[in-house]
Amino acid sequence: MEYRLLGRSGLRVSALSLGTMTFGGKDVFGNVGSTDVAGAKRQIDMSLDAGVNLIDTADMYSGGASEEILGQALAGRRDKVLISSKVRLPMGDGPNDEGLSRHHILHQAEASLRRLGTDHLDIYHVHQWDGLTPLEETMHALDSLVHSGKVRYLGVSNFSGWQLMKALCTADAHGYQRFVSNQIYYSLECRDAEYELVPASLDQGLGILVWSPLAGGLLTGKYRRDQQPADGRHLTEWSEPPVRDEHKLYDTIDAIVDIASVHGASPAQIALAYLLAKPGVASLVVGARKNEQLADNLGAINVHLTQEDIDRLDTVSAPHLIYPHWHQANLVSSRFCEPDMALHRPAR
Repeated sequence: MEYRLLGRSGLRVSALSLGTMTFGGKDVFGNVGSTDVAGAKRQIDMSLDAGVNLIDTADMYSGGASEEILGQALAGRRDKVLISSKVRLPMGDGPNDEGLSRHHILHQAEASLRRLGTDHLDIYHVHQWDGLTPLEETMHALDSLVHSGKVRYLGVSNFSGWQLMKALCTADAHGYQRFVSNQIYYSLECRDAEYELVPASLDQGLGILVWSPLAGGLLTGKYRRDQQPADGRHLTEWSEPPVRDEHKLYDTIDAIVDIASVHGASPAQIALAYLLAKPGVASLVVGARKNEQLADNLGAINVHLTQEDIDRLDTVSAPHLIYPHWHQANLVSSRFCEPDMALHRPAR
């Protein structure tokens, strides 16, 4: 396993981390998986054997059941891993059961610690934006959790570029703890994150954690242009991530499958290896319904793409340049910095 620094922090995380959205299977999460405690122990065993040291969960996964199962599965070996959890989304029907208010953050942090059976969270992410709570309140509440020892590092997830920068500026202005990680959706199916979030993370020193790096299974090679698997979903039914350009998706999958055949690897491993080669990426969060899928994903750490492979995938999956990026590309590309090049690399 390879270990990478998480942004500008001193924390080293495994390049592949274990996701636990499949743990529990309650309500809508039953569509993703229904891993029980015994299954969770097996997946954790596999991950630890592969060198994984980071496990990612969230309070709202299966209404807290994911955290409970993870806590039980880790009993007696909590110190072998880093745990990341999240706060923001609804955890009840009350008026204060969601958001990033001081009330909700502190209440849910304590609840997560109880469910996980631990006295601290290694990384605590705000799971989504809250446009109604002042950022001063949110960042101060998070800062207090770090000073109390209940949280070691702070992270952010699913913010836009301006929201991320406003939060960081608020932290800096008041001397609060900053985010050290940015957990985002990023894959060969959709590289929208390269417009603002990847450049901002590089510029501000946030380590990128990637959720759904296989686009919900779309990039596993199971879905091809003229065929659908018997147990698959038609693309029009896919809500996360939404497929906006079906032809481009299949062109990308064709390239992935071709490159996989050359390397003797699976298409999923190629899609993961591509992201591991991108600047700023600290870890890919991989989860699976089946142990065989997890084993295959963990094998991606041993796949090393050539520059020609990366250029081919960059080209076929390149996002359209939206304003002001096309304007800058036409007029000021001679003075682009490294964060700019996350979007504007020559192979696009």
